[in-house]
Amino acid sequence: MTDRAAEGTGIVGAPATELAARVRSGELSAVEVVRAHLAHLTEVEARIGAFRVVRAEAALAEAAAVDASTRRAELPLAGVPIAVKDNVAVAGEVATDGSLAHRPAPATADHPVVARLRAAGAVVVGISRVPELCLYSATDAPGTVTRNPWDTARSSAGSSGGSAAAVAAGVVPLAQGNDGMGSLRLPAAACGLVTLKPGSGVVPAQIGADDWSGMAENGVLATTVADLATGFAVLAGTPVVPPAAPAAPLRVAVSTRSPVLGVRLDDAGRAAVDAVVAELRAAGHTVVRKDPVVTPAAALGTVARWLAGADADAEALDLDRPAMEPRSRTHARLGRWVRRAGLVRPRTAAAFRQRMAGFFTDVDVLLTPVVTGPPLAARPWHERGFLANITANARWAPWTSAWNLAGLPALVLPAGPGREGLPTSVQLVGPAGSETRLLWLAGELERRLPWRRHAPVFDPVQPAGTGTG
Repeated sequence: MTDRAAEGTGIVGAPATELAARVRSGELSAVEVVRAHLAHLTEVEARIGAFRVVRAEAALAEAAAVDASTRRAELPLAGVPIAVKDNVAVAGEVATDGSLAHRPAPATADHPVVARLRAAGAVVVGISRVPELCLYSATDAPGTVTRNPWDTARSSAGSSGGSAAAVAAGVVPLAQGNDGMGSLRLPAAACGLVTLKPGSGVVPAQIGADDWSGMAENGVLATTVADLATGFAVLAGTPVVPPAAPAAPLRVAVSTRSPVLGVRLDDAGRAAVDAVVAELRAAGHTVVRKDPVVTPAAALGTVARWLAGADADAEALDLDRPAMEPRSRTHARLGRWVRRAGLVRPRTAAAFRQRMAGFFTDVDVLLTPVVTGPPLAARPWHERGFLANITANARWAPWTSAWNLAGLPALVLPAGPGREGLPTSVQLVGPAGSETRLLWLAGELERRLPWRRHAPVFDPVQPAGTGTG
């Protein structure tokens, strides 16, 4: 089936929940759905570079198994094509963590989140690209740059950049990713998607050597809140039901103060926050100004875990260190010093979690920006040094990493008028256990501030120039 034919059937570009419902009812077969998305992938992949591996034959075989399943009518993601990030195990595939220095060995079993997605009826069509060891806010490697479907001169961000590009281009309606310092939320912001970094212990992590000392969590990227809620429920192993509304209007804190000194939010980002504040007030919620305090100890503790994670993951993967990218070798070398010096201290994270628990005693949700401006340029960042990379990352993305250290849920959704053809987004953060509250509030904002679901030139549903966002 050609990309044009897939448009006509309403398959490519449809939300995951809609596709699954049509497969469950027998209106569509999973094979039809997967074949249409594979055709669209063939049309657009050369322009975005989202995938390291495309599993065309295996995906069609898995789709046929969904069609033949006696449980098809019960599967919440029946026949839904998904991408899986290149740092979790897919049985029979090699997970490289974005590194050419890996020692190839196909996985013998699925990672728990992949197993849950497949058990729900999802079909893995490919392994999505990441930067080496998932360390950076742009996705590239020798010989390849993953590009933003909204503007291919821009990066799709990182480290779940391949997954985000695939969803934004309509190649898959849902993609798995993970987030150690913003690696789901930054690509979502760059590509106009919605995502949720769960709180600690809600979804199986098992990422790399030690989840970056407990900071990294698995999640999904989607174009609608309903798809996100379904994907999150599947990963968490909970019933797939609409998020329940709170018993009373929410009290929402808003903060635009950057945790990084000298870094300021651009006008488009501020307009996005203002637009959400206006809708929250119109919906009857209370909005107050309140800034969380990220202490120097917490900031240093986050960086220490990021550095140590590079060394621990390189060790766990048995990477050929001389073959690693120069920026990553430096990163891992500093991480080894951090580990030997004992600078990854559990009490640092515990103290920050306690401080943030105090922050949420009189507010239900925190609203913040996500990034300071447009995504980084799509370029071979791996050819630049360690300092250039971390400086670019810190200046662009100061609002995400604190919530990894705190272990609190954080959701990103598109909002506002946009940045000259690029999306803008905001972040919603909540106390421990507030994932459902954040999903409900995101759904309310989606209804009040609807966004364009796919990048215009890749949109298989709407012609360019229509839609919102």
